[in-house]
Amino acid sequence: MTDNAKSSILVSEIIGSVSLLTRKPKNPEAVLVMAHGAGAGMDHPFMESLAAELANRGIATVRYNFPYLEKKKKRPDPAPVAEKTVAMVIQSTHETFPETPLFAGGKSFGGRMTSQRLSKECPAFVRGIVFFGFPLHPVGAPSVERAAHLQSVHIPMLFLQGTRDNMADVELLNKTCSGLATATLATLEGADHSFQSGKKKFISELADETVAWIKNQKKQYQKFI
Repeated sequence: MTDNAKSSILVSEIIGSVSLLTRKPKNPEAVLVMAHGAGAGMDHPFMESLAAELANRGIATVRYNFPYLEKKKKRPDPAPVAEKTVAMVIQSTHETFPETPLFAGGKSFGGRMTSQRLSKECPAFVRGIVFFGFPLHPVGAPSVERAAHLQSVHIPMLFLQGTRDNMADVELLNKTCSGLATATLATLEGADHSFQSGKKKFISELADETVAWIKNQKKQYQKFI
């Protein structure tokens, strides 16, 4: 049994407000702030299905739109606007779930904007970042420049990546994660950037990997308190 609620928060007077979707199972063991990818909003079937699978496994989620989608625009927000939105939603979620371990991340663009924000300023209550397809580079242009900021992220990071993702060469991503002290890489064989392979969708696998990692992070955290 889960509670689903739609709400909104003010990012700033200039940026405006954005919508939130909260899915809360009974007695959640963690909450994940989950940002969408560049081409689809918080109510995209991928986001909805993943939130449902996580709720079935005891993880609450807070999804949200970036401002450009609230304004019905196609072009993603500049990084400062997106990062400000990430920060405000994370703070709002902590206020809603003050006693629940909080993780943040998202799909592609949303995950990258989350890590960019947290590489600059990371509240002590954020336990880790989950990337559902980190967009390491543009399609057809393998590079690692987009990962440079990750060296400044000091909390645990989980990279969930399809082996057929055309926005993250697997070898390059593996080398990138190997150079990050707090990174864990889990690959899904045959999955593309949308976490599909033909008719197969990898939503359950993503949820399983996420929950296992979150539980492990909670165990590690308990050792130090």
